[in-house]
Amino acid sequence: MSGNGKGAVTRSRVTRSRVTRPARDPDAVDPDAYGRALGLSTGWTVFSYLIAGMAAYGFIGWLIGRAVHVAILFPLGMLVGLGISIGYVIHHYGRQEAAGKGDHR
Repeated sequence: MSGNGKGAVTRSRVTRSRVTRPARDPDAVDPDAYGRALGLSTGWTVFSYLIAGMAAYGFIGWLIGRAVHVAILFPLGMLVGLGISIGYVIHHYGRQEAAGKGDHR
């Protein structure tokens, strides 16, 4: 028996050669990473506009609905807020490509 315990099988270690990687400049900026980060930032901004519009107009609808005892104003306020937010996102982000080309229609 080996000194490794009851019936333990000893395995030989396989050593791997160290893979050399090219030296990277820590201050270098990856242009693809900037594009991905910019797209991710835009996505979170659009998402926050949609949620904020629903929350703000839903709250206003809830307040008015509570005052006049009409419960349907809360979901209607949320839908109105979502519609306004979608319109704003389309207006703000839908025209970026056309504005960059100099086409101002």
